[in-house]
Amino acid sequence: MLSGKKIAVIIPALNEEKALPLVIADIPKDIVDEIIVVDNGSSDRTFSAAQECGAVAIKEDRRGYGNACLKGIEYAGQKQPDIIVFLDGDYSDYPEEVTSLIRPIIKDGYDLVLGSRAMGEREKGSMTPQSFYGNKFGTLLIKILFGFSYTDFGPFRAVRFDKLIDLNMQDKTYGWTVEMQIKAVKKGYKIKEVPVRYRVRVGKSKVSGTLKGTIMASYKILLTIFKYWIS
Repeated sequence: MLSGKKIAVIIPALNEEKALPLVIADIPKDIVDEIIVVDNGSSDRTFSAAQECGAVAIKEDRRGYGNACLKGIEYAGQKQPDIIVFLDGDYSDYPEEVTSLIRPIIKDGYDLVLGSRAMGEREKGSMTPQSFYGNKFGTLLIKILFGFSYTDFGPFRAVRFDKLIDLNMQDKTYGWTVEMQIKAVKKGYKIKEVPVRYRVRVGKSKVSGTLKGTIMASYKILLTIFKYWIS
């Protein structure tokens, strides 16, 4: 049993009213104490859908994945959870695998556990070529520059809350996941990747599904890597 720890799930969401009920329904409620959905300026019923599904719904109108995550952390901090899980609201991940991410933290003392799509089973078409090869190139750079071997920059991850606060996360947009992974290496955190399954998301991706999103994400990821390499 994975009991005795207070666990909160943060779901940044932008126009995910169709996918969000599926995501929330599959989160293991016997393990997770609170589900926090951060509506990142949606024009649909994302906020209402989160409330109707029993989640805490808060708003962050400043667009950007990092902005939404920071808002969720600010709210979660009021209740001081032991572990924070970050999960996307598009139903591309399998929320029931939260258990696989938090187990190494509780049982084996890890600080940060990342769900690796590269290590797990991927449904055909779930990752665009630009996302797949971009991950490969970015993780290779981190290995060369920081000496740590990652396989993925996937958003599905679990981290000890005190360690998360110590990271002093700053990125407001596409560099969020990379910033966390680099800072964790530089601080000597105990890090583990676990395989997770990945499927075609509900709806269209706002990042890899558009040319602008792909270019901006690629630029920000590379900028973040080199920023923390020279600092």
